[in-house]
Amino acid sequence: MAKINATDSVEELIERYPDLVGFLMDHGIVCIKCGEPFWGPLGDLIESKGKDTDAILAEINDRFGGD
Repeated sequence: MAKINATDSVEELIERYPDLVGFLMDHGIVCIKCGEPFWGPLGDLIESKGKDTDAILAEINDRFGGD
């Protein structure tokens, strides 16, 4: 599996990893509102919630991707 990066599109990641929605919600990061995913890079979404991007990405890669 490819490593998930901050520049990856939230929409594409959700299509590839549907369970990512629940993971992000568990971390206080809502990526879907009114049925539509956040239209931007994952890193921007994480930062907009005041979270540590590197730490969240490390957890995401441990669970969903990474080399």
